Amino acid sequence: MVRPLRLFLALSLLALAASCRMQEDGAKAEDTANTPTKPSSPAPLPSPSAKVRIQHPPTEGDVAPIVRGELEKAQHDGRRLVVYEGATWCQPCQQFHKAIERGDLDSAFPELTLLEFDADRDGERLLNAGYSSKYIPLLALPRADGSSSGQQVEGGVKGDGAVGVISTKLRGLLASK
Repeated sequence: MVRPLRLFLALSLLALAASCRMQEDGAKAEDTANTPTKPSSPAPLPSPSAKVRIQHPPTEGDVAPIVRGELEKAQHDGRRLVVYEGATWCQPCQQFHKAIERGDLDSAFPELTLLEFDADRDGERLLNAGYSSKYIPLLALPRADGSSSGQQVEGGVKGDGAVGVISTKLRGLLASK
């Protein structure tokens, strides 16, 4: 079975290859008219800010003021902040992290900042700010005051489909606001 993220990436590569081929054919047609050609300039690189970022909050202190400060920074930078609760032992969380590190999710979520909390270390203080879930990972939208808005998705699946499941839930969450 083809995984949705891999299928999307494969189709994107095919479209890019076809696009490049069409540009080459167009360039050949111009060359036959004996017009001088200029060397092509390289395509602009994506902005370094156009990628998923993970922020690590202080390990102590009330969550709401920490989230409020990070939310203000994200908004100033034109980014979306999502509170993320995971754990080192959580297999879907591990796969999600690896996908972020590889840049696999940058094109899908170029303006996303995840404020990452650890369920084992930060669980109680997250509860105090209204961030609660039965499953992890938890992805939640904060209110302006840093507390939980109640808009959240949680849980994942083990195995190769973990990133696709979490990404789909995240996409729905971001569309809800």
